[in-house]
Amino acid sequence: MNFSRKVERKVERSLFRFNRQPGLQSPSLIVGWSRDAGQLGPRVIDYLNEKLSGQEFGEIQPVDFFPLGGVEIEENVAQFPKSKFYACEHYDLMIFKSDAPRSEWYRFLNSALDVAEHRCRIQEVYTIGGMVTLAPHTTPRQLLATANSLEMKKLLSHYGLARDIDYDSPPGQRPTLNSFLLWTAKRRNVEGANLWVPIPFYLVASEDPTAWKTVLEFLDKRFDLALDFHEVDEEIKDQNERLAQARIRFPEIDGYIRKLESSLRLSDEESEKLVREIEKFLKEGG
Repeated sequence: MNFSRKVERKVERSLFRFNRQPGLQSPSLIVGWSRDAGQLGPRVIDYLNEKLSGQEFGEIQPVDFFPLGGVEIEENVAQFPKSKFYACEHYDLMIFKSDAPRSEWYRFLNSALDVAEHRCRIQEVYTIGGMVTLAPHTTPRQLLATANSLEMKKLLSHYGLARDIDYDSPPGQRPTLNSFLLWTAKRRNVEGANLWVPIPFYLVASEDPTAWKTVLEFLDKRFDLALDFHEVDEEIKDQNERLAQARIRFPEIDGYIRKLESSLRLSDEESEKLVREIEKFLKEGG
């Protein structure tokens, strides 16, 4: 074994941890981040893993990309950052669910793509992300997409996605992690698309099951998954009923949402109050 190969294997052992080699042929990679607007990314990924029997086969070690000294605590339980790979072998899909790295984005994304390319021979990549909108929850969700190649744009045209989006990062800000991943994939000649769903701003910190279904319906068609949406439909129904109850019980909330439905802007004070009251109402179970 030559010296460079020894170094490569040593780096792999320190950076990654694998428990098996998945039986994938030329899969598509689906990426979701553990923290996302409306819980979009994690809920879609968890749903796919559950329904498609996704099995974990490896992970990226967190030490180089996350400040472990600042581990978050939720309900008295330490939440360590995780970056895990899953294989849905029957459907030839690879899934990556991860906390967003706090540092060394380029190295982290290249590490994830190294696994995807060298171990699994992926042919394309899709990222999932929620984007904040001022539209109310009663507005139908639209799936938006940005692609890193003309070929991917042509493919997406068969699914009725809004794909002519030109997004530029605000001045002085770095690109979104999903945009950075798409750019990194393009440098490797891997076709990819970012899938975005607008999330009503007052549901960003809560959940938006309607947005989850919007992404899942596309993936269901794209990969012929034959998904059963009964559970998601029940969550949508439950949330819509709770939001309707909030509007009945609190006329001020109803007034704010009516303004949004009429394409009127809320003041900063009104927006903050709507977010606060909706979050509180949903957290307490309606």
